[in-house]
Amino acid sequence: VSADLLISIGDNPERIHSEAALAHLCGVAPLPASSGRTNRHRLNRGGDRRANSALYRIAMVRMKCDQRTREYVARRTEEGLSKREIIRCLKRAIVREIYRVICTRRSTPQPRDLRRDELKELRIAKHLTQVVVAKHLGCAPARIS
Repeated sequence: VSADLLISIGDNPERIHSEAALAHLCGVAPLPASSGRTNRHRLNRGGDRRANSALYRIAMVRMKCDQRTREYVARRTEEGLSKREIIRCLKRAIVREIYRVICTRRSTPQPRDLRRDELKELRIAKHLTQVVVAKHLGCAPARIS
């Protein structure tokens, strides 16, 4: 399931500039269908269908297993929404969570105050290879001392 979503996002998450862009990519954002003074939206049948299918499966599992989601579904049912509409809302909420996890940058603290020799000693003391450290930091092993 997560592989389908990661494939949809691709190896360049910078192209997804907002949560709405990711929602459009996955086909869970509504499309404007306005005419004149009427302001309406319709269901988006486009987007990446595999990503949309993965979001549907996530929503169905959450409806069965997650207590917060079950409470949300009960509340929205009382408001008069159908099951299809609730699933649509859930998929959009899931996209928001995925965007926060995947696309927001987290700064990695850089230990600039340690010398190269000290870093190497710490790495060796923790029995970490250059390859493992490089993979964790997302750089080439040649850059690790």
